Amino acid sequence: MKVLVAPDKFKGSLTAAEVASAVASGLADVHPGLAVRQLPVADGGDGTIDAAVAAGFRRVRVPARGPTGAPLTASYAVRGDTAVVELAEASGLHRLPGGLAPLTASSVGTGDVIAAAGSRRIVLGVGGSACTDGGAGLLTALGARLLDDDGRELPPGGAALSRLASVDLSGLSEVDIELACDVDNPLYGPRGAAFVYGPQKGASPGDVEVLDAALRHWASIAGPEFAGRPGAGAAGGVGFAAMAVLGARMRPGIELLLDLLGFDAALAGASLVITGEGSLDEQTLAGKAPAGVARAAAAKGIPCVAVSGRCVLSARELAAAGISAAYALTDLEPDPARCMAEAAPLLRRLARRAAADHVPNK
Repeated sequence: MKVLVAPDKFKGSLTAAEVASAVASGLADVHPGLAVRQLPVADGGDGTIDAAVAAGFRRVRVPARGPTGAPLTASYAVRGDTAVVELAEASGLHRLPGGLAPLTASSVGTGDVIAAAGSRRIVLGVGGSACTDGGAGLLTALGARLLDDDGRELPPGGAALSRLASVDLSGLSEVDIELACDVDNPLYGPRGAAFVYGPQKGASPGDVEVLDAALRHWASIAGPEFAGRPGAGAAGGVGFAAMAVLGARMRPGIELLLDLLGFDAALAGASLVITGEGSLDEQTLAGKAPAGVARAAAAKGIPCVAVSGRCVLSARELAAAGISAAYALTDLEPDPARCMAEAAPLLRRLARRAAADHVPNK
């Protein structure tokens, strides 16, 4: 029997690779010699580079600018003619040097990383953004110029887009981008980037109104027909800029990443798949990594079970997602703080339960 262990990270406690290792150890405790393949996965958010590296990509470190312009070192992953860029690497909330900067944070650093990756096919994971700049910063890093009425370049950030008069794309680099995205929000409006995600980035109600109006103005100049497309509001509007200006193609993040990581090949010969993430909840059902893994396993007729830090989904909801059973750390330890601190040993114990329930004795 072969088991494929393909989890996402447990955010705040374990990387996807650490989750896979703990699960594999628990399986081996019960069934020594069991054939286990570990394939950490991601859906385009933070952890995407780590998953690519675990699958055989090479990590490349490059200088870039953070959300407020401070210099930092970011990385992308490369194999052959494909580069994987994770927006959060340079433009994520964790890259803010001080407090949140909802009106001025920029996606310029992501553009720096894409420029450094060169003319390869770029797979861009767009989760975890600190900015709501409509992707304007990314475009400027690739050679675009955003000008006001006096012909001066706009300062960074979403709020400044309200003063945009024209866009000069004569110096824009050509790039081949595929967006790995798991949200379907438009650029602006009640379900847009500012209203839905702005508060998470520190935007007050007044800031949200300012940003939403600025994004409307930005769209009217850069490509109004793209503003309502699903995913245009991803990563503070980076999805919009990538589609409207760079001609990017968008795919569900987990589907694109599974293809990239060679999931179908890893699935060959497997009798069971074990996936998971920190919290199995409504967001999981909306297309996060475990649902994508379970769907791909079901297409091959292979059962799938999940491990998690916590699970708030019913057995019926899990079954509808293709997950036949779920095992949560909170089943073993009700204290969330201890679950976070002792995630690896607890997960190993959970995997023993899963092995006893789903891996037959020889």
